[in-house]
Amino acid sequence: MKIISMLPILAFGDAVGNDTIAVHNSLKKAGYDSMIVASVIDGRLGDGIATSADDLSFIKSEDIVIYHLSTGHELNWRFAKLDCHKIIKYHNITPPEFFFGYNTQALVNCMEGYRALHALAKQAEFCFADSDYNKQELIKAGYRCPIDVLPILIPFDDYKKEPDAEVRQKMTEDGYTNILFTGRIVPNKRQEDVIATFYHYHKYYNPKSRLILIGNYTGMESYYESLQRYIDELGAENIIFPGHISFPAILAYYATADLFLCMSDHEGFCVPLVEAMNFEVPVLAKNTTAIPYTLGGSGMMLEDNDPLVAATAINRILTDTQLRETIIANQNERLQDFSHDRIEQQLLCEIKKFIDNMN
Repeated sequence: MKIISMLPILAFGDAVGNDTIAVHNSLKKAGYDSMIVASVIDGRLGDGIATSADDLSFIKSEDIVIYHLSTGHELNWRFAKLDCHKIIKYHNITPPEFFFGYNTQALVNCMEGYRALHALAKQAEFCFADSDYNKQELIKAGYRCPIDVLPILIPFDDYKKEPDAEVRQKMTEDGYTNILFTGRIVPNKRQEDVIATFYHYHKYYNPKSRLILIGNYTGMESYYESLQRYIDELGAENIIFPGHISFPAILAYYATADLFLCMSDHEGFCVPLVEAMNFEVPVLAKNTTAIPYTLGGSGMMLEDNDPLVAATAINRILTDTQLRETIIANQNERLQDFSHDRIEQQLLCEIKKFIDNMN
């Protein structure tokens, strides 16, 4: 019996890809015959990390396929036709309307993803959802099999690596306050609301501050350009777009951040929230979709996208030492729920239970 982690695209630095690799490594360490299969495999991940999905004839009826569902792809339908035991890990699908006017292919992919989400409801014998929010989406889509909330498996030891020294020095040498957001430059993450909030904070509270927006905008060039136009219209200053950068550089930006600001309209889990917790960076985030589930009562949440209210909240967090310390203490407590060992043990326990029920 093999356990096959399957997904359309195994991408470098992608949350779904990282989770797939982490699940595979945990299963392999536990002694299972585990492998990854993908239609597209990012060459930066190295040889041998995964097997091409071009030919799936090697999959037998006794095998288990854990299918990581997050987008539309022809592999969704090939998975549906497999004769094997099927587990779906649902990472959420971005509502297609966010991409209208920016990227037609992304819009179609998300529409196709939702179509597959509903079509696969009767195929799954068991589901993992990486947040309570995603579990509720599965139930609404007609899934009646057992569903377990299994957060993304984050290899926290990787975050102990040495940050990029040059970036670290650059972000600290001038004494500026650093406001950070990380995530793909895409409309659902509402970088324009982050920019508007920072503009008001910089103007009314702290001119010695900068905003760092880390993320890849490939395929979303028109959205990125609209953000640049918005910055020009506001006359906003000190806003940096480092792009898709190295992991040591990301570590350096987290290590030097004074606050993490998330104004997203849609998240299925939002790994950067947990990354910020790990670096003891206070989180200010809008109360939408999976964000309150991931924060779990920690951080500080906003009920809307009013930039002046958000800017005032930033100032309060950064000037009220007791409040800041309380937020970080609550985040440290919440962070324990995402312990690699804890999530790994939950994964292995559920897999063992699933296999026992097969026999």
